Amino acid sequence: MAERDPGSSYPIPASQADPLVAITSLDFKTKQHKKLLPDEITAAMESGAFVWIDIDIARVDDARALIANLNLVAPEIVEDAMSREPATQIARYDDYIHLVLSGCRLQGHKFDLERVDAVMGERFLLTLHKGKPVFLEAVRKSYIADFIRFAQSPSYLLYELWDTLIDNYLSVHKAFEERVEQVQARLIGDVDEKVFGDASELGSDLLHLRKIVLPARAVLTDLSTRKSPFVSEATQPFLANMVGTIERVLQDVLVDRDILSGALNNYMSMVAHKTNKVMSRLTVVSIIFLPLTFLCGVYGMNFNILPEKEWEYGYLYFWGLTAVIVVGLLFLMRRYKLL
Repeated sequence: MAERDPGSSYPIPASQADPLVAITSLDFKTKQHKKLLPDEITAAMESGAFVWIDIDIARVDDARALIANLNLVAPEIVEDAMSREPATQIARYDDYIHLVLSGCRLQGHKFDLERVDAVMGERFLLTLHKGKPVFLEAVRKSYIADFIRFAQSPSYLLYELWDTLIDNYLSVHKAFEERVEQVQARLIGDVDEKVFGDASELGSDLLHLRKIVLPARAVLTDLSTRKSPFVSEATQPFLANMVGTIERVLQDVLVDRDILSGALNNYMSMVAHKTNKVMSRLTVVSIIFLPLTFLCGVYGMNFNILPEKEWEYGYLYFWGLTAVIVVGLLFLMRRYKLL
């Protein structure tokens, strides 16, 4: 449970290992940064510092009370973050922009979506999420070093978020590429029927990844081209470069689907070819035995008078005729390349 500071109405995390909130102030002029308590946020922003407020909303009641006391964003944004499914999108307000970012967490062959709501204002960045999203944890590990070395404005945090999010997409896509190679290898030689189910599942996963990345491209394009007081013009070219990276991811996903489809088609073509060869052999056998069956039918009829039965060498003539028919058919089929 979160404890409360006697002088503040804000909940204070009871454990640093699983914080309800992490707050950092960033001064882009002096390159100073420090951790803050919730009741220090207003004073820090009034002094000119930029504040990143990161809130884990897994504990719904505590998170809702804290965000209400901060009074930085509209209540509907909080409700959306707590209740809706991940879907990358952007919404613009007078005092801030609201981004919904959808990251991926690999779970074996599958991946789960992780939603992070990022609200960027003039003096603050508020991020809302449940648990520890993979790409957001990557931002936490690197953003201070990048802040000291490169950052010129608060919108660099948007760059950090998108940079790690795209890296997240690339890592998931790389895992899918390895699965495509494995399926290709399994479609050579003796094939287990299970591979067809795995190939179908992989195709669905690739399509799902594409549906996740497509809206990310649209949002990133909007950020990189449309002027906003919360995204500096110096940051926009870097965001525009990321659009090209997302385009490559989308193209690579399509290529992987084509490769997977091609591998399945090649295998089915090989099966069809083998089947045709077997059918060709059966056809040859049928052609040879068809006239022989006719002869057997004729001399198996129940007539009292069959002149050939009275011939001294009738049985020998029968087998001679049979041999001539077989040899003749073989000669003709070889000549016309049917054998």
